[in-house]
Amino acid sequence: MEWIERLNQAISHIEEHLTEDIDYDELARIAGCSTYHFQRMFAYMAGVPLSEYIRRRKMSLAAVDLQGGDEKIIDVALKYGYSSPTAFNRAFQSIHGVAPSLVKSEGVAVKSFPQLTFKMIVKGVEELNYRIEKRDAFRIVGVSRPLYKEIEKNFEIVPQLWQQAVMDGTMQKLAGMMNSQPMGLLGVSACNDEEQWKYFIAVASSGTDDTLEEYVIPAATWAVFPGEGTNRSIQELEQRIVTEWLPTSGYEYGNAPDIEVYLNADPENAKYEVWIPVVKKQ
Repeated sequence: MEWIERLNQAISHIEEHLTEDIDYDELARIAGCSTYHFQRMFAYMAGVPLSEYIRRRKMSLAAVDLQGGDEKIIDVALKYGYSSPTAFNRAFQSIHGVAPSLVKSEGVAVKSFPQLTFKMIVKGVEELNYRIEKRDAFRIVGVSRPLYKEIEKNFEIVPQLWQQAVMDGTMQKLAGMMNSQPMGLLGVSACNDEEQWKYFIAVASSGTDDTLEEYVIPAATWAVFPGEGTNRSIQELEQRIVTEWLPTSGYEYGNAPDIEVYLNADPENAKYEVWIPVVKKQ
């Protein structure tokens, strides 16, 4: 329950600072995890990315301000952090479907997105298999791309990297270098708060290749969840881990990368494991 309470404290912080630039790092500190893991948890539990939730809340309040007062559009735009009237108009229309200049017109409808509140709900009966595994640090080699701090901006970067790795022979090269545990093709989200965020396609290996980048996964305790199916099914598994397993597990996110281990990389019949770094709750 403490975990849910911390998430709600982060939501309260958002509400208190909707007229300011909201610091994602501070939200993560309140929630007790990394900035990356906070955004993942939020998106899975709320059903929308963090940035979109904040945009919806700001535009909900902006509509109320425009309907009920004599404030100019430019003043309301500045109030909610939009220095450009064009950017504010675009954001407002994306949420409400009408221009802010029409809000006071008779019969014009706008949308209201209330403040979120997270609650613990006991869901269903489908089992979720996992094991807890402690591992020393291990080395990976592969290719990487830098990631944005707003994680929804990365939805195109990661698939493009996989496609390129297939087309240019990188996948075949990596398969030949794999010689350490975990044995499989790895998708690694290295997104701690001290380094440039990166996504790796890699293998655990002691080998070297001047065309590949190396990275050391730190020693950690992992919750490992097996799965199989399509690439979409791995996303569904990750959502279940965050929304069903993590809140009641007695664990919370640790400070290490998330890892997807592809034991069979066929996108239509994949066998995989999801590795989540965890620490015991104090």
